[in-house]
Amino acid sequence: MAAATTAAAPTAKINIIHYSMYGHIEAMARSFKEGVDSVDGAEGVLLRVPETLSDDVLAAMHAPPKAEDIPEADRATFVDCDGIAFGIPTRFGMMAAQMKAFFDSTGGHWQKGALVGKPSAVFVSNGSQGGGQETTALTAVTQLAHHGMIFVPYGYQSPEVQFDSSSVHGGSAYGAGCIAGADGSRKPSEAELSVAKAQGAYFAKTALALKKGRSA
Repeated sequence: MAAATTAAAPTAKINIIHYSMYGHIEAMARSFKEGVDSVDGAEGVLLRVPETLSDDVLAAMHAPPKAEDIPEADRATFVDCDGIAFGIPTRFGMMAAQMKAFFDSTGGHWQKGALVGKPSAVFVSNGSQGGGQETTALTAVTQLAHHGMIFVPYGYQSPEVQFDSSSVHGGSAYGAGCIAGADGSRKPSEAELSVAKAQGAYFAKTALALKKGRSA
């Protein structure tokens, strides 16, 4: 009698596509990746969206250089994955122009239905507690819905942080978040980073479950 074979565990590739001018979203993205990579069968890939500002403007804004270990997202191939998390900084209560420009460049993917059924998640940053933690996520969902993506909210799975009113922190039911401060001087706290990591793990498990269900 032939020995029974064990099916290989499905592997989920999660693209973490983000824009970060001063490093806040980049730090959150790296923590999100830690969470993804902590799940057996899942791999997080950091990608950044193309910059739309000139070097002169970025220098005038005192923006640091882009991280050399994070490649720019290829518009043609970024869909070759099992799920996408978007890291989005806030500008006046909604996504930054660089992120919107990236979404606006995906019309060809929309026409082909290339993103239909792929799970998606968001995490954000903004200057103040009332400056867009939820509105940025909500307005991002419109992009995901038009692509037919499955939005995976985080809920309140980190109550020790999310329900703590003794300190300033970002995040909502839509996803992790950090407060950068009006001048951008505040860095993501350990609590905020911990939620991003936990969200990454949860999202990876969800993507794996969806992939397993489709291959069954």
